[in-house]
Amino acid sequence: MATVKTAISLQESLFEQAEALAAKMKISRSRLIAMALEEFISRHQNRLLLEKINAAYEGISEPEISTSIIKHHRSIIEDEC
Repeated sequence: MATVKTAISLQESLFEQAEALAAKMKISRSRLIAMALEEFISRHQNRLLLEKINAAYEGISEPEISTSIIKHHRSIIEDEC
């Protein structure tokens, strides 16, 4: 995978914390920042997915959802037999 160099500006205290953590983890600063960004993006995508799921089930009561899930699982199991 190709890498791209970039310059970022950080508050000095954050930079120092990143330096210390990277040293403790025995990884480069660049790797630490990439890992943090990957984690941030993953959490953001998960939050968006949860919002979509919640929107899809909006207005449906829990018993209705449970019944629907049970029926779906039962159909999967019956198809496998």
